[in-house]
Amino acid sequence: MVLNYIWVGFFLVAMAVGLIQFFFFNDTEVFERIVTSTFDMSEFAVMKIALPLGGVMILWLGLMNIGEKAGAIGALSKIVGPFFSKLFPEIPKNHPVHGQLLMNFSANMLGLDNAATPLGLKAMNGLQNLNKDKETASNAQIMFLALNTSGLTLIPINIMAQRAILGAANPTDIFIPLLISTFVSTLTAILFVGIRQKLNLWNHVVLGWIGGISLCLGLLVYFLSQQDGEAMTTYSKMIGNTILFCIIIAFIGAGVVRKINVYEAFIDGAKQGFETSVKVMPYLVGMLVGIGVFRASGAMDAIINGLEWILSLCSINTDFVESLPTAFMKPLSGSGAKAMMVETMNTYGADSFVGKLSCLFQGAADTTFYIIALYFGSVGIKKTRYAVTAGLVADLGGVIAAIIVGYIFFY
Repeated sequence: MVLNYIWVGFFLVAMAVGLIQFFFFNDTEVFERIVTSTFDMSEFAVMKIALPLGGVMILWLGLMNIGEKAGAIGALSKIVGPFFSKLFPEIPKNHPVHGQLLMNFSANMLGLDNAATPLGLKAMNGLQNLNKDKETASNAQIMFLALNTSGLTLIPINIMAQRAILGAANPTDIFIPLLISTFVSTLTAILFVGIRQKLNLWNHVVLGWIGGISLCLGLLVYFLSQQDGEAMTTYSKMIGNTILFCIIIAFIGAGVVRKINVYEAFIDGAKQGFETSVKVMPYLVGMLVGIGVFRASGAMDAIINGLEWILSLCSINTDFVESLPTAFMKPLSGSGAKAMMVETMNTYGADSFVGKLSCLFQGAADTTFYIIALYFGSVGIKKTRYAVTAGLVADLGGVIAAIIVGYIFFY
């Protein structure tokens, strides 16, 4: 129901803003841009997202099936079970979905987007099997979505590479501030959903795991901060790709040891990947067309201008406002937010305060509406409850942290 209101809202706001543009500002091309965006985003959803995603999903769901039958996923479940049992109390002890969740979160943290999405869809399907009301999001699914939309990333390779392309003197100087921002976003997600679900987050297991993760992050930050820009990028890529390849070899090796038919197991899982990629197409087209119409009408620009005016009346420093289009666009569209980030750096300079802050916004959260439409659409969830709110609250936590950290490090 929430997605229904949001989707209809995109079109109603676009219509209202379009009429204002047409009658008051004599913008005769506004409705042409809006209509064109519907075709462009429909093609983009299918040709640039769904079909390429289908190939990746076929590969990774096939590998995940090998890991499950070989017992590798079960072994991971036992390791993270004590922690996940506190965040996901609905999931039975040592259930394989614990391992699926860990795989997805690990891929996200390492910046391996192509692997993270099919692994996430596999985990969502596992959670759906445990869901008693197949059309309503369960508590576990909401926590999972909130953690995904918080966008915790240890190695922001793409952002650092884009800064290098645009001539930043030190492309990696956003690494530590970005890591802090995205970590705050994730903690915000855990606290918000945990409070809503009345989870006991202050026990020694949760605090121990969060403390341990924080320590590992701190050590990684310290190690990478001692490297020059080129070495940091090299180590980042090496860590991510090495871990990913080791996972593939471990799954296949475990399958051989357990004497299962590895290739047949891969094919069985791969079939699920194709079916899922076809199933999510309507959800992707619907949500991305709504977002495209909203952008093309000029509604985003109106929000930015209005916010800057309000802040100026309150005598608040508004130097960060020029970077906000990236923050507002990120929950709606990853490619749109990336375009905003690049445009901001190109306009104000890659080493400007606004340019660096736009990079923090790009990495501090994830594409909330896209993720919810994709993941819930893949399992037929129609009643999302407070999943959208949780995702947006996590995004807001990341944005606020990015602004504060940006002023501390770069202003």
